[in-house]
Amino acid sequence: MRSPGLTRRTAKIGFASEPDRHPRPGSLCDCELESQNEAYAGTGGVSQNNRAAGFAPAYQNLATGEAVISRFADGRPSPVHVLDGLPDAWVTARDEQGHVRQTLATVIAGFMRGGVFYTRDDAARLVADETVAGAAAAPDISPVSPPPRSR
Repeated sequence: MRSPGLTRRTAKIGFASEPDRHPRPGSLCDCELESQNEAYAGTGGVSQNNRAAGFAPAYQNLATGEAVISRFADGRPSPVHVLDGLPDAWVTARDEQGHVRQTLATVIAGFMRGGVFYTRDDAARLVADETVAGAAAAPDISPVSPPPRSR
């Protein structure tokens, strides 16, 4: 049984004559990825802040549960979220050059670590928790004052 609000959609991959300035609500596009990066700036919900914790940018199709690492169009792993390497079945619109303009509404951006998909919220929380835990476990290296001189 699917979650409420999720529908399986099949769409012919189209080529837009002009970039779609207002993609279908709920679908991913470059503008939505930029908006998410702004919303998660300064947290572990963006690639630059969670890479050291072992996260890789990824996508998940909520309709199928399948998750994939973000890749460039040529198949190389990307250090940031890039739409051009998504599976063709997840793409609903491309521009004249073949770049992904829009995805299925069931595709979300997140991260993979250890073969597990994490949403941006999950990654942000984990990085924050691990940072706090790491700071608590770090040895106290505060300067020690010299012992008092005896007279």
